[in-house]
Amino acid sequence: MGDVRQLRQIRPVEPLWREVLGTRLRQLRRHRRMTLTNTAAIAGISPQYLSEIERGRKDPSSEIVAAVAGALGFTLTEVTDLTVRDLRRETFATAPRGPVALAA
Repeated sequence: MGDVRQLRQIRPVEPLWREVLGTRLRQLRRHRRMTLTNTAAIAGISPQYLSEIERGRKDPSSEIVAAVAGALGFTLTEVTDLTVRDLRRETFATAPRGPVALAA
């Protein structure tokens, strides 16, 4: 257990997929100038659920992500690609620089 704590001190925790996805969906929705209520209605989900997705509190199924993406005028593939790019960018930004010594 001590090894895990030491590793976390050396290497920052990567962002969760659901958090990065939620941030990306919120950015796309705002870029389209759509409200949470309108987007949720088109996607067939509640505004509360969409809000929880955007805040990274829920881990939606691929069907839900596809529905929200479609409501915003994107495909599941496009949203996934953008999210992966965001995740790589965030992971790279928090990645340790230089040599890393791990506890044995």
